Formats: sequence, C-alpha cells, structure tokens
Amino acid sequence: MSEIYLAGGCFWGSEKYLSSIPGVLSTQVGYANGLTQSPTYEQVCNQNTGHAETVKVIYDPQTLSLEYLLELYYDSINPFSLNRQGGDVGSQYRTGIYYTQASDLPVIEKSLQRLQQKHDRKIAIEVKPLSNYSPAEEYHQKYLDKNPGGYCHIAPEKFEKASRAVINPAQYQLPSEDTLRSKLTDLQYKVTQQQATEPPFQNEFDHVFQPGIYVDITTGEPLFSSSDKFDSGCGWPSFAKPIDPNVVQEKSDLTHGMIRTEVKSRVGDAHLGHVFPDGPKELGGQRYCINSAALRFIPKEEMEKEGYGHLLPLISE
Repeated sequence: MSEIYLAGGCFWGSEKYLSSIPGVLSTQVGYANGLTQSPTYEQVCNQNTGHAETVKVIYDPQTLSLEYLLELYYDSINPFSLNRQGGDVGSQYRTGIYYTQASDLPVIEKSLQRLQQKHDRKIAIEVKPLSNYSPAEEYHQKYLDKNPGGYCHIAPEKFEKASRAVINPAQYQLPSEDTLRSKLTDLQYKVTQQQATEPPFQNEFDHVFQPGIYVDITTGEPLFSSSDKFDSGCGWPSFAKPIDPNVVQEKSDLTHGMIRTEVKSRVGDAHLGHVFPDGPKELGGQRYCINSAALRFIPKEEMEKEGYGHLLPLISE
C-alpha cells in the first residue's frame, strides 16, 4: 500500500471523488500543513491556522499508479484557482499535494510539469512534504455517504468518470508523425489525422461482434469493448459507451452544415467519429459512431498476450 495526501477544496466532495477511483483502498479527511497541532474544524475555518482540508489516500500502486491518481485528482479541481474551489473561499480550500515519501516528489513534479504544459495560466497547486496532519472530526468522515444530498462542489458526473477510470494514459504514447505515416494505411491516416470518414457498410468492423476490445490504431490505448457494441444499422461500428469515459474527448463539430459532437482519443488525439443521443435507452441512450479505420480489434483470446489481460473481466461472451 502507498499513501498520498490531496487537498482539493471542501474535503466532503474530494473524499467521495477520490474514494470512487479503482485502486484506492481507503480515504480519510483531515487537516494538513498548518501551524497548529490537532485543530478543530472551527479553528481551521476561523482562526487562521493555515491548515488545508485534505484527504488521506491509501492506494494499491500495483493497480493504480501515483501518476494516474494525480491525473484523476486534477480532473476534480480548478488547478489555477488560489485558495478557492467552487463556492468555497479561504486558504483552507487551497489545492495541494502533500507527500510522505521523498521518492514520490519526482513523480509529482513531472506530473505537474505535464499539466502546466497544457495550459497558459499558472498552476496554483502547492507541493510540500506532509506536516501537522490530523484526522477531522468523525461527522466529516464519509460525509456524503452519510448525507447523500449534502453539499458538494464537484459535479456529479465526475464521480461516474472516477469510478470507471481503469485505463492509465501513461502506458501509451503517440508515435512521431513519420512513424504514423509509415504505420497507418492511407485511409487510417486520413481518418485519424485529417478527420475523414470511411464509407458506411464497407469497413472492417461494422458487423464484427466477436468478444474482445477495440484500441486506438495510433497508440494502442483501449477505447471500446465488444460488450458495449450493438448493431445500429448506420453502417459504422456503434458502441453504447467507451471502456473508460476518460479515454475519449468530445468537442463540438460544426462542419458540413451540421451540429455534431466529435469523438477523439485521449492520448493519440485521433479522430474516431461522433457520438449521438439516439442509442438504445436500455444501454444509456448514447451511440458512439466510430470509424473502423481508427480502431484495432484484439480478440478476447489474444488480450492477455497483447498486454490487455487486466481488461478481461470487462468482456462478456
């Protein structure tokens, strides 16, 4: 087991979010990195103790890397906001990563560097060794489990994304442009890199329903499962949902005189297709209409050999 301490605004919501992540074994809310020992909630809020509302996270590093845990943590906060998250204002609501093992610091710094490279605004997350941590009062522990309608600054859909976060993006890399051109067919390149669309009914996976997973043709990142595939009659592979909601990006597409939602892969930033709200209601109502040329299919019996054995429980016959 490993531990890390994460401050992300009101610890009621942060605890609920972090405890939802697969690989997190236990959580506890408390007060960290202030000036006093064992403060009360009232002292933290009103007496300038300098403590941050913090979540102690115990996790299994074999299942969940610190690198990926931090990526998910960033998704629950506004990383640019100083001493404020949601409607909560004050230094106790600052964002912070507090570590107990010196070996964690290079991982944390590298993670924050990647986050900063994605943005022009300065990141406001502090990084320090843990000091003066003490558990919060019992009524704060698992607060949202005890009070399901209680205040939370984190959007409800974030909890669903956290609970289904099973794909670590750090395990996949986008090849160079030259490698992509040599690796992909002309159609695969045009679809993934130039937003082209392959012909309907004349593509590789439209009527393939064999058990297995579909991965990004550019990076190998797992995207969809055969368990979520259905025949929509549209002429392209259709899925009710991705394996992990974090592996796809959605953006508005106003081309061709239409209003659509484009779907791109997370690590590869490859064009995959579009998502529409006309899927089967019993499967959630979504239809991810995906180009076969953007995918590589890995049959269930080959998943272990190809390095995707950990996803076998997601595949139904």
